[in-house]
Amino acid sequence: MLHFSRWKTILIWLTVLAGILYAAPNLVPAPTLASLPNWLPKQQLTLGLDLQGGSHILLQIDRQDLANERLESARDEVRTSLRDAQIGYTGLAGTANSIQVRIRDQGQIEAAKTALERLAQPISTGMFMSGSVTEMEMTEPEPGLLRFTLTEAGIDYRIAAALTQSIEVVSRRVNELGTTEPIIQRQGSDRIMVQVPGLQDPQRLKDILGQTAKLTFQMVDQSIPVEEAISGRPPAGSTVMYSTEEPRVPHLIENRIIVSGENLVDAQATFDQRTNEPVVSFRFDSRGATRFGQATQANVGRLFAIILDNEVISAPQIREPILGGTGQISGSFTVESANDLAVLLRAGALPADLTIVEERTVGPSLGSDSIEAGQFAAIIAGVLVVGFMLFAYGRLGLIANIALLANVALIIAVLSVLGATLTLPGIAGIVLTMGMAVDSNVIIFERVREENRQGRSIVQSMDSGFKQALATVVDANVTTLIAAVILFFLGSGPIKGFAVTLAIGIVTTVFTAFTLTRWLVAFWLRRQRPKTMPAGVMRLVPDDTRVPFMAFRKYAFTLSVLLSIASAVLFFTVGMNYGIDFRGGSSIEVQAKGQQADIGDIRERLTGLDLGEVQVQEFGSARDVLIRIGTQGGGDVAEQSAVEKVRSAIETDYEFRRIEVVGPTVSSELAFNGTMGVFASLLAMLVYIWIRFEWQFGLGAIISTFHDVILMVGFYVVAGIEFNLTSIAAILTIVGYSINDTVVVYDRVRENLRRYKRMPIAELLDLSMNQTLARTVLTGVTTLFALAALSIWGGEVIQSFTVAMIFGILAGTYSSIFVAGPLLILFKLRPGALSQEEAAVAKEPPAQQAL
Repeated sequence: MLHFSRWKTILIWLTVLAGILYAAPNLVPAPTLASLPNWLPKQQLTLGLDLQGGSHILLQIDRQDLANERLESARDEVRTSLRDAQIGYTGLAGTANSIQVRIRDQGQIEAAKTALERLAQPISTGMFMSGSVTEMEMTEPEPGLLRFTLTEAGIDYRIAAALTQSIEVVSRRVNELGTTEPIIQRQGSDRIMVQVPGLQDPQRLKDILGQTAKLTFQMVDQSIPVEEAISGRPPAGSTVMYSTEEPRVPHLIENRIIVSGENLVDAQATFDQRTNEPVVSFRFDSRGATRFGQATQANVGRLFAIILDNEVISAPQIREPILGGTGQISGSFTVESANDLAVLLRAGALPADLTIVEERTVGPSLGSDSIEAGQFAAIIAGVLVVGFMLFAYGRLGLIANIALLANVALIIAVLSVLGATLTLPGIAGIVLTMGMAVDSNVIIFERVREENRQGRSIVQSMDSGFKQALATVVDANVTTLIAAVILFFLGSGPIKGFAVTLAIGIVTTVFTAFTLTRWLVAFWLRRQRPKTMPAGVMRLVPDDTRVPFMAFRKYAFTLSVLLSIASAVLFFTVGMNYGIDFRGGSSIEVQAKGQQADIGDIRERLTGLDLGEVQVQEFGSARDVLIRIGTQGGGDVAEQSAVEKVRSAIETDYEFRRIEVVGPTVSSELAFNGTMGVFASLLAMLVYIWIRFEWQFGLGAIISTFHDVILMVGFYVVAGIEFNLTSIAAILTIVGYSINDTVVVYDRVRENLRRYKRMPIAELLDLSMNQTLARTVLTGVTTLFALAALSIWGGEVIQSFTVAMIFGILAGTYSSIFVAGPLLILFKLRPGALSQEEAAVAKEPPAQQAL
């Protein structure tokens, strides 16, 4: 086990060297990195929005709007087709997802079906879906009544097509802003995720993404005054529309479109040569130029309107024919608004309205603060963990620290190579990994000490310790990996980053523990040839402890049952302090531009905005304020409107550092996914432990872990900590940690069951827990050191996350001893209960090894 061939040694150190080389660019400033030779790795970690600022926006296409639009166009097709075929009809109308028409002459019914049959013919879906689809189905409920119903497959096709086109349009719009490395991708069947890091003006991004940008040129109906049309009924073929500027001026607009934005080939922000005001100059293609020229030539002296998304930008008079295919749009623009309109027109119109259902925006100043806090906390955590390992193990602790540093380098290297995004929870994942990574080394070193106490030499103890610890380390880390994988698939945004970091950390931890640590130990043994086991400054847990844990099991069970019942009662009566991730609404963090925020003044300003439930509280320093707005009754659009009202009310005196808006649709999904994540991870772990051990072990591990989840729920209720997505991450991480701890104990129980077939189960459990007590305490202390550093110096953003984690570590340690162990007694587990195959290979140890 301690022998390494030359090629294995070379591979181990090449892996470590590659990790250092690929992690090193993150320590080098970007200008210096550019001057290095091209053969050196230069890829740096991609920082998440919470670290460098920027916006995360989730856009959704409204399914019913697309269906209504298709039905409207189908109605026009029916009208046109029947008129062209000279077929009389009546009652052309739409209901739900269908339209129907009645043919007057019974003798023309078949001719009508022939004229309209193309509406019900299958269409090729091309790149949007596979094969073909029937968009509409034609039925005849009664003679002469033809009904066309939009199919679900047809709506899916329309959404897929609109989503693909929308991604292209959104990409062009965002790229026109000049931002660096935006991420624009499809999410689900009807959503688009837009992430723009480092964005200085998130509101501008929302304005650009929120407009359909459907540009049309239409004539102004001057047959009657617009006031008369408003008070009465507009003439047939005309609609009242309002201007974009305040006060909003009404215009009576003819529905006939002269030219649309589809005929635009270019649009640029420029200045009017006469007035020097910002305007948008545009240029049509040949078809658009011809149609625009004909319309202006035939309507000299009349007004025509330039309309964007059913709002009149301007309504100038045609003084002379415009034949060159070019023109300009004026409308009290600023330089920025003129440029934004030009961006919208160049990018093209969206095929459907996009609603912002989720927004997470972090200002650049808060991002830089988060980076500094995360870096400082990571350094402090590293110093504490390294120092503690030296204190506990001496020279072996030095070996563990070298492996730990290599482990961190490998994590950062893998994240850099994969192009993964490092978020603030991701930093928490790295720091947590630093605390948990020593667990594998602690398991090995404690096993080595145990073997040495039984009279074996140092070399024999080291070799046997690594062999005996292998199964325990693998089982413990696989269960935590299960939680990380489920968290990745069911989580979103920063939580995925946390899961990726944790999963990579688990893999690199197992690698360093059984390759690098083992190689360093073998190298030390060959060079130093020690005669005695190295020791630390002092032992936190004495050797050969004989704590009668099972004697307290009835008291522990009673305490656990009472705490669990109390947590459940509090959950159903008092309830959790749910964040916007689960109840919807808005959370806005602002910082006063002056020396101190005036909470009373903010509350007074917001009271008259008719926003429903509004909470204003100090957050961190005296300058920082957290504003929470409850879910608005008008859906996702109303949520965005609420944020705009808050911004207009206080932006003169406060800087907006963080904005999170979650609509009711997304919040219900997040709540469901979060709950499913916890139960799915528990089920997956149950299956794994059942396969690796026996059913009693599986049920015991899951019940004790569920006990920890219930206690954490009670802690959130009592502490009043906001329960959000990061809370789900904390619970799932504690699930992994608790299972990890329990598996280590169970692994030793399984081993002792093979050894001591006649020992009473209570004594055997006491023996197993005392044998693993040192590992339980040392791993808990190192993890708590790392979490304490995060809690104290990691900043306000993740403080609640780490506080909950600290409580969870304590609860998990307690349950692995006082809940998981006694459950095996309750389930009637006895020595000799293992499978016959395992019993056949079991060997009875010498009598003196028993207690």
